[in-house]
Amino acid sequence: MLKMILMAGVAAILSLSGAEAQTTPPQAPPPLIVEKKTFEMPSLTTLGGQTIRQVKVGWQSAGALNADRSNAILITHFFSGNSHAFGKYKAEDAAAGYWDAIIGPGKAIDTNKYFVIASDTLVNLNTGIPSVVTTGPASINPDTGKPYGMDFPVVGIGDFVNVQKALGESLGIRKWHAVMGASMGGLQAYDWAARYPEMVDRIIAVIAPAEAPAWLIAWLDVWASPIRLDPKWNGGDYYGKEPPNAGLAEALKIVSLQSNHWEWADKVTGRAFAEGGKDPAAAMGNRFRIETLLASGGAARAKVSDANHFLYLVKANQTYAPGGAQTAEEAAKKIKAKTLLLYSPTDQVFPAAWVKATEAALKANGVSVESAEIAGPNGHLNGVIGLGPHGPRITEFLAR
Repeated sequence: MLKMILMAGVAAILSLSGAEAQTTPPQAPPPLIVEKKTFEMPSLTTLGGQTIRQVKVGWQSAGALNADRSNAILITHFFSGNSHAFGKYKAEDAAAGYWDAIIGPGKAIDTNKYFVIASDTLVNLNTGIPSVVTTGPASINPDTGKPYGMDFPVVGIGDFVNVQKALGESLGIRKWHAVMGASMGGLQAYDWAARYPEMVDRIIAVIAPAEAPAWLIAWLDVWASPIRLDPKWNGGDYYGKEPPNAGLAEALKIVSLQSNHWEWADKVTGRAFAEGGKDPAAAMGNRFRIETLLASGGAARAKVSDANHFLYLVKANQTYAPGGAQTAEEAAKKIKAKTLLLYSPTDQVFPAAWVKATEAALKANGVSVESAEIAGPNGHLNGVIGLGPHGPRITEFLAR
């Protein structure tokens, strides 16, 4: 700051003396550097009544808790995401967290004002990313000394929330100023508000409704099908062997396509051939660019993901019931938190009509709720990459 003031002063003096002021463009602020930490629980009793021992999840934070610990904001992540919602782990990292545009010093969610925390969920998909810490089927069962595989207990969104609750309480947090998340993260925000209404002052649910309709359940099954059809899945028993990455890659390809939109496809590839001069109409082996783009993306993600974890995440989303409520109408009766809903009108995972139905249910039960559309060509993914323009609204909502 002092350097910038001095430079401004020199420029002004040169201008007044008739000399030509030589100025340099303002430098971008240094990246927010965050540390990945690990939270451990001796055991967790799931909502299904089973016990998981030696539970671990990773987490990161920015900002500082105030004296009465009333400024804490929890960021909950989407299906294929993790705790890296903001900042960088090292200054030289290629990319910052997925919501870095709105979380950090002086940003919409200002870490000079709020203590912002984000954590990995149980059964996190990204077991091959070194910074991700999670407990799930790929973890070692302390009772056998071998990976759980499909012996890992079924877990749900409410179990994710209960681990977050324990993490918050270990830091002395008894009430969240806000819980905010996109997609599966939005489901967690609703669950927090319905399961522990006295612990949440407000929620920001992005691209998410407060229920899992039958259509979603069916689509999630479609996501999972390629894994189950891969012979290398072997009923979930593949640890120490070649993993079912072909099936997992196909599953992730389906997720990527449904999470986007035809506007994106037309803009990015259109009907371009995968290889110049190789018309797909001329030979069965010739392909379109959109096909190879999705295939390569799925294959790359599969290398750092786990197939069983994918299946457990599918089950968690299929069985979603915020606070035990099976419908948005039932959930709305439990929720008291002020609510901001941000949705994409072109969403093909959680259609806008579902979000609007949740909004109507909340209003019918006297909840203070407002909503806004997220623009962009990326369908569901608008809620991950397109929140920048909504920064002022988020800031105002948090300050209210």
